[in-house]
Amino acid sequence: MRLTDERLSSTHPNNRRLRADGGKRATDDAQSDGPTFPGSLIVVSNRQPYRHEYADDGATSDAEDPDGGSSASAADESEPETRADGAAPETETGVLAGDKSVSVDEPTGGLTAGLDPVLQQVEGTWIAWGDGEADFDVADERNRVAVPPDDGSYTLRRIDLSEEAVDSYYYGFSNRVLWPLCHGFTDLVENRSNDFDWYRTVNERFAEAVAENATADSTVWLQDYHFALAPRMIRESVPQSTTVAQFWHIPWPTATTFQRCPSGGQLLEGVLGNDLLGFHVDRYADNFLECVRRFLPSATVDRDRRIVSYGGHTTRVVATPMGVDAASYDQDARSASQTQLSSLFEKYDIAEDTVIGLGVDRLDYTKGIPERLAAIERFLERNPTWHGEFTFIQKATLSRTDIQAYERYGDLVRSEVERINQRFRTREWKPIVYTEDYLDSDDLCALYRRADVMVVSPLVDGMNLVTQEYIASSVDGDGTLLLSDRTGAHETLGSHAITIDPTDTDGFAGRLEAALSMPPHERKQRMNTLRNRVFDMDLDSWMETQFDWIRRVRSEIGQTGPQDPDPDGERDFDRKSGSGRGSGSQSQSQSRSRSQSQSDSDSSSDRDSHEPTQPV
Repeated sequence: MRLTDERLSSTHPNNRRLRADGGKRATDDAQSDGPTFPGSLIVVSNRQPYRHEYADDGATSDAEDPDGGSSASAADESEPETRADGAAPETETGVLAGDKSVSVDEPTGGLTAGLDPVLQQVEGTWIAWGDGEADFDVADERNRVAVPPDDGSYTLRRIDLSEEAVDSYYYGFSNRVLWPLCHGFTDLVENRSNDFDWYRTVNERFAEAVAENATADSTVWLQDYHFALAPRMIRESVPQSTTVAQFWHIPWPTATTFQRCPSGGQLLEGVLGNDLLGFHVDRYADNFLECVRRFLPSATVDRDRRIVSYGGHTTRVVATPMGVDAASYDQDARSASQTQLSSLFEKYDIAEDTVIGLGVDRLDYTKGIPERLAAIERFLERNPTWHGEFTFIQKATLSRTDIQAYERYGDLVRSEVERINQRFRTREWKPIVYTEDYLDSDDLCALYRRADVMVVSPLVDGMNLVTQEYIASSVDGDGTLLLSDRTGAHETLGSHAITIDPTDTDGFAGRLEAALSMPPHERKQRMNTLRNRVFDMDLDSWMETQFDWIRRVRSEIGQTGPQDPDPDGERDFDRKSGSGRGSGSQSQSQSRSRSQSQSDSDSSSDRDSHEPTQPV
């Protein structure tokens, strides 16, 4: 049934103009070779695209993913640049620092791999935290190193952060305040003393590095929630014609939730230093505009056109769903062999003829793994005929274990897996195979392709790119996707997935039953549609849309300061880019309505259970 030569897709990594069904994509010739960027580009991210380690002490393949995300961030979803399976980057050796051999970790997927060739093309600059042991030994006196190692097409400018800075800026304010707050977990917010001061200091250091490299022709593109203060700092220190843009890879919370943010007003002012601010989906953009309206009374907010004027500066807000490198996942899945899969099943003691469910997640409290396990337990209670016939594989990746909430969450997940297995297992079978092992790209794509059911059930998720990785790898077209209605991915893919409420245990179990009993023709029909969407909205398409918006904003700045755009022109541009209002399908509109209802419900819950406080 699996790993056959049957193909629904004619997609090839070097022919991005083909859709998953073999039809031509609605793109021009320029796009077929990937996104292009005009002018000088400076990328700012927490994670760096290349890391230098001493060869004898290099990063191990089981290392935890500290940024915690899927193949794009992140960005997951921060913008983390390692894979959701925790895969270590490929390495190249041969670099020397004094008499020591140095290995170079290279990007393997997601936004890092997507932006790397763009930076090479424009000979740009990438500014990031240098967290490799040998990073500064191979850099020059200004902490710069030419990358990639083989040809040095662009400059990587590293920021050296002390252990205290990392603890307070990254593990502190970024991931003890902003991460839980933006995902609605206000009870997990830890506002430790000095964390925000360090967050501001690190943002200042990144802004200073940008100012050293920016010119009047530059575009500065910041990635994610680690840099909420930096845009305003950059705007005040670079030429007026320099474009400052940012993509926020995680959700933006409702105003009711955001009012609990320490120094929330300063964060809004910082983010409004951008000329362009991007989110994945409409509701995050609308939440941001509502926060500005409520907490910055002197700002002028045009919600219909998503434009904010504040302090003499104009910020355009857009919603553009991020994609993955679908062609690469397609190719890796097609390359998977039966021998490779058999080896994996033997390692984890899984019968080869069993029906497979799959989950791939970081051990993060936003991912809803305990709720998923509860639904699987309920499914097993109600369906004894599936005992011995169905196995659920949960791949988990350690993340941010220095934060107690993550350590407790991992302990809970492991204990629940053990409890359920003890309840239902037989001598020949256990229902849940749980692993935190490193799986390389080939193994992960083999599992994606083999899985009969993929379960993506976060409680909240900015986008969830694992969803798209699975779809792109489902080259046989006979898998089924269960997708939480609380993910950004649901807004574009929900109409042909099986929608779940991750907190409704009975309903969740019923949806799993429906997925496993779905007729083959319906599975193929749903998956083919999902694959077309994932290929049409892949990583290259997302970046090209971002760059189109940047070009438009640059053009506006090139006039006598930022101008309000012509409404008709804006509507034309929205239709072209597939973003903004009025560009979605009926299913997307319905999804947005459901999501907005959920946001309203969440806001009511917050209002009932918390004393409101004004951001200051």
